[in-house]
Formats: sequence, structure tokens, C-alpha cells
Amino acid sequence: MDSTTNEGASSSSSSSYTHSWTYDVFLSFRGEDTRYNFVGHLYNSLSQMGIKTFMDEEVLQRGEEISLALLKAIEQSRISLVVFSENYASSHWCLDELVHIFHCKEQLQQMVFPVFYKVDPSDVRNQRESFGKALADHESKLKDNMDKVLRWRETLTKAANLSGWSFLADGYFSDLYVLISFNS
Repeated sequence: MDSTTNEGASSSSSSSYTHSWTYDVFLSFRGEDTRYNFVGHLYNSLSQMGIKTFMDEEVLQRGEEISLALLKAIEQSRISLVVFSENYASSHWCLDELVHIFHCKEQLQQMVFPVFYKVDPSDVRNQRESFGKALADHESKLKDNMDKVLRWRETLTKAANLSGWSFLADGYFSDLYVLISFNS
């Protein structure tokens, strides 16, 4: 899929626009948890199916500023798959990325699908277990920027309220491929 037409509304008036998607899928994940197992296998499978998928390590050029390149890739992706894993919330970058994904969902009508990899969706939604600990750590470090932590909390709740998939162990994810293929 190279492009799609979306109907959108700007804040001042309704207008239609054409948005050209560079990627079918953007993978958001905590690398240390999933890069060389679940996400790596998912990326390879999607690519073999002809689904153009962005995974940071595969596309970023040396010397490119990572944060700007990732934000641009999110904006150029039709679907974002957010793989929540045990240490996802410990990364301020993953949380900032998630906020930007939801901004693009609202502004560009992108699709967002959560994948809960070895975590309970209610722990993400309610910021319990590793998610609660990580956010408490962020709060102690960002005392002067509690608005940012509040945005992260709100966005985690929004994401966990979306319909998605739970994988409590490494396993087979054919229904995920079917959905992505259907929407691409």
C-alpha cells in the first residue's frame, strides 16, 4: 500500500487531504525486551508478507538524529503496533513515542493496535506492577515536569483500552498478520 485518501477536519474548517503513507506498520517496542525475539520475528514475518514495516534498527541511517527520524516514521505509517512489554514504561522515549502515536491517531486517523507481550493489559491501563514502578521512577526524576508524566499515564490508559492482543508467552500470531494484511 503506497497511499490512501483520508477525510479529515482541521481546527478551522473541514477539508479533505491525501496522505501518502511510507510504511504500512510502525513497530513501537522496548528493544531490550523484545527486539531479538517477539518483535524480531514479527518484523521478519510482516516483511516476508510484503507489509512495509518500520523497525528502528532496520531503517535509520548512521548519523541521523534518532528522535526526529522516529517521529517522522510514526507520521508516515498507516498503522502503529505498540508492543507493551515488562520494561516498556521504563523508557521515557517509548512513552514519548506512544504520545506521538496517539497524536497521529487523532490528527491523521492512523490505526493503533496494542500488543501485550507477557504483561497484563490491566497493568498497563492502571499503571500497576512494572508500569507503576516505572512511572513512579519517572515522577521522582521529573518533579519539574509532572505534566509530561500525566500525559504518559493518560496515553497508557487510552492504549490499553483499545482492542488488541495478549501474548503471555512466545507464540504464534497469525491473527495479527491477517488484521494487518486486511488493513494494508
